[in-house]
Amino acid sequence: MLLLLVAGQSSLIAQDEFNLGHWPDSLSKTRMRTTMAASAGVYTSGVSFLGFWWYRDHEREPFHFYNDNAGWLQMDKAAHAFFAYYESFYFYRALRWSGMKRKKAILYSVPAGILMQTPIEIFDGLYEGYGFSVGDMYANAAGPVLFGIQEWAFQDQVAKMKFSWQPSGYRQYRPGTLGETDFESFFLDYNAQTYWLSINLQKTVPVKAIPGWLNLAVGYSGNWMLGEFDNPEQSRGVRLPDEERYRQWLFSLDVDLWKIKTRRKGLRAVFQQLNVLKVPFPTVEFNTKQGWRFHPVYW
Repeated sequence: MLLLLVAGQSSLIAQDEFNLGHWPDSLSKTRMRTTMAASAGVYTSGVSFLGFWWYRDHEREPFHFYNDNAGWLQMDKAAHAFFAYYESFYFYRALRWSGMKRKKAILYSVPAGILMQTPIEIFDGLYEGYGFSVGDMYANAAGPVLFGIQEWAFQDQVAKMKFSWQPSGYRQYRPGTLGETDFESFFLDYNAQTYWLSINLQKTVPVKAIPGWLNLAVGYSGNWMLGEFDNPEQSRGVRLPDEERYRQWLFSLDVDLWKIKTRRKGLRAVFQQLNVLKVPFPTVEFNTKQGWRFHPVYW
């Protein structure tokens, strides 16, 4: 839904004051209607995507619960928190662009991020192979709460959630689970995903020489996950590699593109949309199988 949210608010992002955070002093009914229409469009598009594509190969079942807290080494929980964080983030900015006061906008945007994720859990509860996950709902709340606490206390996001992706090469073993295509793998293969907390150094380290755009990024991922809870021995009659699943913690630098000053409006709009992505840098990794590793560049 995050991609839909950005697309739905593209008309707002193109406006310079939206990028700079220069908000009007009074509420504009016209802008508020635009914000609500864009949000409704995102919500409808997201629900349609779930119903017609995501669950297309699964049978409907009576509503049921599913405990997946141990699944995918909790990478799916990181994904839920990430998407909900940015749904609150963008909705807040849209409300501020509409002229809503800061604290009121925070109080509306935090539950909005949770509500935008809730249809996913309801759909999960209605389809075979899934189920309504209480753990997912906690993750859905964690992202917006992280956003809301920072916006309330600092009027800024000192620690932003970010994302990076690179093909894992594992979907060849279980394409039905990890994705038949690169597009499906982007969503389904948690081995290929890394979720980051990108922390602004100038805000946290009292050294004036540190540029305002430089961040320290701490990432989390998992590897050799060929199944949700355990790796199967075979898939489609072929024996799978006997590899141990393991967690990865990553330490790197990052760039907060919003902190880079430029007079070009179009470039600011591009920075606005790309800032959800971690900028590639040399990275130190610690994992539970191999210990410490160094990557000259980590995507």
